[in-house]
Amino acid sequence: MAITLPKIIKCSVTDCAYNKDNKCHTLAITVGDASHAACDTFFKTSHKGGSPDLMASVGACKVENCRHNKSLECSASGINVGLHSNHADCQTFSAR
Repeated sequence: MAITLPKIIKCSVTDCAYNKDNKCHTLAITVGDASHAACDTFFKTSHKGGSPDLMASVGACKVENCRHNKSLECSASGINVGLHSNHADCQTFSAR
């Protein structure tokens, strides 16, 4: 059985180290904790990281009350990430 991870369709957090042209260029991100859908992979630096050939996926989701969370994996077809209160959030989050 092939596993397909949901892609990050758009990331508007331009000051993230992995963001270039509103795309996330790391292999995968981790989203949240038990109560908040923050992108745990987000960090600011003057250097850009990742690979321009990659389009990031969601590797894990720790937000238990999201309707897309199935056994700590994201079941959405894709997600958007955006800035919220000086940090990156999964904007596809939807409470159960």
